[in-house]
Amino acid sequence: MKAAVLLSGGIDSTTCLAIAVKKFGRENVVAVSIFYGQRHARELSCAKKIAAHYGVGHYEFDAAQIMSYSDSALMNASKKNLEPTTYGEQVKKNPRVSTYVPFRNGLMLSMAASFVDGIFEGNDAEIFIGVHQDDSAVNAYADCSEKFIRAMDEAINVGTYGKIKIVTPFLGMTKADVVRIGLELNAPYNLTWSCYERGEVPCGKCATCRDRAAAFAANGVEDPALKL
Repeated sequence: MKAAVLLSGGIDSTTCLAIAVKKFGRENVVAVSIFYGQRHARELSCAKKIAAHYGVGHYEFDAAQIMSYSDSALMNASKKNLEPTTYGEQVKKNPRVSTYVPFRNGLMLSMAASFVDGIFEGNDAEIFIGVHQDDSAVNAYADCSEKFIRAMDEAINVGTYGKIKIVTPFLGMTKADVVRIGLELNAPYNLTWSCYERGEVPCGKCATCRDRAAAFAANGVEDPALKL
């Protein structure tokens, strides 16, 4: 069995990589990162360091052209400002949060499936993605929902002759649960980046910074990245 982990450079995907390496061994795991024009491209340099930490092959692909038509606040070219509020507060004003990137997870999973089917041809393989309950709460990110992931899993499995499936170890869990698991696995959270801003240090105000801080606080530990 082989595995590929969609590695953004954040907490969730890093924890997925820790799980995959423990389950299959680093020689059977690769990390896949995708540039799509995101304003926080710093996460990709973090992904490279995390892959190196685990000694797994790291492949980076570019989806920026197809995403360039999106005016999501998460895109580097967007003139929208990030909202310094939680996702719950945002959806009260608009059911589609400003940082939603159209079908991003669908595109990433499709790209990963095509890549994995080539590099691991003839082998059964799993694609890990770190979606969790907090991502799909209040439907902030529709492409993180269980319904969406199950549909993509079925399509990928059919399209790869039953060889590839999607694995979501955190579906139904909170981000605090993810951090708890990662701490148990000694995931290198000091190497991760979550903030949507472009600064040298996390802004502490965007929704993902708030979620990250709450997750570490729920586990009674200091965020390792803040000690650097």
